[in-house]
Amino acid sequence: MRFGVLAAVLLAAGAWWVYRSDDAIAIPELTENGQAGARLFASNCALCHGTHATGTDRGPPLVHEIYEPDHHPDAAFYRAVNQGVASHHWSFGNMPPVPGVSHRSVTKIVAYVRELQRANGIR
Repeated sequence: MRFGVLAAVLLAAGAWWVYRSDDAIAIPELTENGQAGARLFASNCALCHGTHATGTDRGPPLVHEIYEPDHHPDAAFYRAVNQGVASHHWSFGNMPPVPGVSHRSVTKIVAYVRELQRANGIR
C-alpha cells in the first residue's frame, strides 16, 4: 500500500513539471539573443515544449533541472534539432529532427532556454 501511495505522489510531482503553467515560472527580461530565440522557439518548438518551455502533453519542459547545462550541454540541443532524440528521460516518444532550423537559429533558441532556466534557478 505504501508503495502505491509513493508511486502516485511521484507521478503527480512529475506531471506538475510537465504541465506547469507559464505563470508558474519566472520570465526574465530577455537579452537581444534571448528575444530572437523566443520568437524562433515559438515558431519551431512551442507546439511540443510549451510557450515558455514549460512542457505540454506532446513534449517535456526544458525549464527543468534535467536540461541544466551540466547534464544537457548546448550541443545536445543542436543534436536534437538536427538528428532528433530517442526518448530517454520522458515517455513522450522520440523527438524527430526539426528540418529548416539553422545553426544560428538554434544558437538563439538555446540562449532563450538558458535565460529561462537561469531565471528559474537552473544553472
